[in-house]
Amino acid sequence: MPDGLKAATFADSAKVEVGQIVLAMGSPLGLSSSVTQGIVSATGRTVSEGSSDGGTGATIANMVQTSAAINPGNSGGALVNLNGQVIGIPTLAATDPNFGGGAAPGIGFAIPSSMVKTVADQIVKDGKVTDSGRAALGITGRTVVDDSYQAAGVAVVAVKSGGAADRAGIRAGDIITKLGDTGISTITSLSEALASDKPGQKTTVTYTRNGASKKVDVTLGEQ
Repeated sequence: MPDGLKAATFADSAKVEVGQIVLAMGSPLGLSSSVTQGIVSATGRTVSEGSSDGGTGATIANMVQTSAAINPGNSGGALVNLNGQVIGIPTLAATDPNFGGGAAPGIGFAIPSSMVKTVADQIVKDGKVTDSGRAALGITGRTVVDDSYQAAGVAVVAVKSGGAADRAGIRAGDIITKLGDTGISTITSLSEALASDKPGQKTTVTYTRNGASKKVDVTLGEQ
């Protein structure tokens, strides 16, 4: 490490409070060593990354929402408090569909430091994530629409052998409409519902098979 530098320290993201001032540091749009200021707008957000292939990108729970500007180049940087402690890693900016899908000003999201430390420590120790803590149903699915072209559920395209859905008897062609008490209309809503659950947790899946509604108990697996 170069002389005069010291490693950043992590703050406890569980103690982050709405309204506290934060700084996002990085190189937005290639402008190196830039700092933007904002506040913590909310905590505990579950956010899904967009995808253009009919599926969904990553879904991350417990994110910190901030008004500090996040753009390509400072995502992956640091979101810090006024003591210089890292409370999160800026990751995503919200998009506004009313303006061509461009970034919505003042709405960005950071992975909380607690998750960063948990994941990074596993990668340093084992070279990979060994305990994601993220629930999985064990399917590949796609959003389906009804006769009015409204999203109406998730069609199971494939079932992972030995996974939670497979063990519960869910098959390709089934259409999932509920996870527990949460209505499922899109693959994104399924990902977000799973993000609030834990591996090993028991829940129910409501699905349609050949026009008939069915419900089955499922023990969730791990991503």
